[in-house]
Amino acid sequence: MMDELETRSAERRAADLARALPEQVARAQALDGNGALRGHSPRGVTDRAALAALPVLRKSDLVAAQTDAPPFGGYAGPLSGFSHVFQSPGPIYEPGRIDGDWFRLGRFLRACGIGAGDVVQNCFGYHLTPAGMMFESGARAVGATVLPAGTGQTELQARAAAQLGVTAYAGTPDYLKVILEKADELGLALGITRAAVSGGALFPSLRESYAERGIACLQCYATADLGNIAYESEAMEGLIVDEGVIVEIVTPGTGDPVPDGEVGEVIVTTLNPDYPLIRFATGDLSAVLPGPSPCGRTNMRIKGWMGRADQTAKIKGMFVRPEQVADLIARHADVQRARVTVTRDGDADAMSVALETDATDPHAYDASIRETLKLRGTVTLVAPGSLPRDGIVIEDKRDYEKG
Repeated sequence: MMDELETRSAERRAADLARALPEQVARAQALDGNGALRGHSPRGVTDRAALAALPVLRKSDLVAAQTDAPPFGGYAGPLSGFSHVFQSPGPIYEPGRIDGDWFRLGRFLRACGIGAGDVVQNCFGYHLTPAGMMFESGARAVGATVLPAGTGQTELQARAAAQLGVTAYAGTPDYLKVILEKADELGLALGITRAAVSGGALFPSLRESYAERGIACLQCYATADLGNIAYESEAMEGLIVDEGVIVEIVTPGTGDPVPDGEVGEVIVTTLNPDYPLIRFATGDLSAVLPGPSPCGRTNMRIKGWMGRADQTAKIKGMFVRPEQVADLIARHADVQRARVTVTRDGDADAMSVALETDATDPHAYDASIRETLKLRGTVTLVAPGSLPRDGIVIEDKRDYEKG
């Protein structure tokens, strides 16, 4: 089952975004934590191109802001305005609501075929972190009954699934296998036919093993801060971006969008009026898939999780971050891209820097490399377009097992 937003034409989606995005930017500007946004007029921010001119917000910014102004660092309203508050590693505190499908997981559960009449065994955690409540609110939105199971006590989980007639599972991809195997051991027949998973890698072999048991397993990409970002449908061709967020793929360490198909960091702007995060950096890598999903949903698709964008490496005792590589590029109009590679030379670290440029003198960049990266390195000049478009700007090739 699809809702009308999921099948909008590109023209209608763009028109709706042109109305919603300026309002969301204005909401964010009204909050104390978003001082960096105040130099931008919300009226001009009507599409992704205009959004790309705004600053990127990182988790480290939230942690610092919440330390100075708990609980939400000025990025959300008062605690009394929410039904729940959660804590994620950092620590970062996130607001939440249980009603109204606040995290937008209902759209994913509908794509899984879960709805009224289903009993969902929710094996996401309920303690401090929000995943359990996120999926519970989604299940309530589609009319399903929830068994709030959490993790652990596997025998009790298997018996409850059998005795209550559980028809659907929500949890990490691998924990369902643990429950199924325990049920087999106990001689219990389970009626689970659908699984909605997140929070870990869904390997093809695991999905296939579930399919052999008659269980259709789909995955979504969601975070505590943003709720549902993207989700699979029955087509299982990439993840469809949720209608409540705007996704950009950018060069790691910058806010600069990459061409469709190239790997980059996932940046998300949420349209949730209660928690208006603008250009929030997830730290995850992905890439845009061309065209709409065969299932009929028309929003942008991404390939799914493709690694971490935080490629910070400690070289000769100094941390080198993607933001520093971006600063190096910004200093030279002729440089299109850069890639730092770390290796070992005997017992010492060695750093090389490849620069995409038409220039011919590598020593012309020595000073700016020392100033931005705080280290000396071997410079190699390569032709524009020759570096891999894989989202990697700092490649660590050191073999830590050999020392």
